Amino acid sequence: MGRKIVGMLTSYQGLNQSDWLWQQTPHSCGVWKNIQMLKNAPNPDFLLLYQYDFFAPPSRKSWRDRFLKPSPQPVSLTAKDLRGVPPARSIYLLREPPLAEILHKNQINYDAARAYCDYVSGPEEAAPIPDYMPAIWYHANSFRELDQMPPPEKVKPCSWITSGINRTENHRKRLAFLNQIQQSALEVDFYGRGLPQEVRSGGELKNKWYGMAPYYYNLAIENYADNDWYVSEKLWDSLLAWCLPIYYGGSAADRLLPPGSFLRLPSMDETGMAYVQEVISSPEAWYAAKEAIAEARQIILHKLNLLNWLSEFVEARS
Repeated sequence: MGRKIVGMLTSYQGLNQSDWLWQQTPHSCGVWKNIQMLKNAPNPDFLLLYQYDFFAPPSRKSWRDRFLKPSPQPVSLTAKDLRGVPPARSIYLLREPPLAEILHKNQINYDAARAYCDYVSGPEEAAPIPDYMPAIWYHANSFRELDQMPPPEKVKPCSWITSGINRTENHRKRLAFLNQIQQSALEVDFYGRGLPQEVRSGGELKNKWYGMAPYYYNLAIENYADNDWYVSEKLWDSLLAWCLPIYYGGSAADRLLPPGSFLRLPSMDETGMAYVQEVISSPEAWYAAKEAIAEARQIILHKLNLLNWLSEFVEARS
């Protein structure tokens, strides 16, 4: 049959590079098994709509207005956008969590996507096809390096890479927990963009690897933890850096990863603080989980990988 070309359309700002996902395969130019990921291909065989928003960007400039208030003016895809790909070979994957503040936006996207894609999915029960999000990650390391490397040298207890976004109730709970840790004596190093000035932060990282690889543990706290579908790159990034994640999220991770490959943060309060303190006081839990982490990394790289998901989808539709 020959290799199939997968193009991509997204609303994520900054995702304009032609080599999107190429670091997630050991082969050159985005090749994975029976597919090649070419985001800007003019005549692809399949088209991935990856968190494409079917509404015009709000004219107001504040983050809160852009996040909470979709434009009432819907956006339609043009023939140029679709590049000749029929609905049977078009895929819509929504990645945003089903936070209460944006459920209306998610529904706009699901309803509109049905006109262009036979397969419309998202990590929530309201999606036409509820499913977990295939894995992407944000390390700049090559696939071969991640696949074959032994654990890097671990020299520090724990890190947390997050942001100062506070536009939803869940974001604000996470920031409150961050402030609790900041005011305590816990040995947690913070990195990320837009963190409050009072936070002693190492700043924003271009490559998350440097804020994870030297650490035994990593706080991986999702923006949403209340269903059986949502799990994001926060967990994949942590494991691929050979950290033992202290994870706060829904039950999807339990279905996707082997037992013992991550720890569960019980809550974002004093109980959670005590748990973090107990775990990171010693590298013992990391050593006990080392084999499970290695197994989880292979599952992420070879099975949960979005390129592998696309390959299986293409095989089923070809």
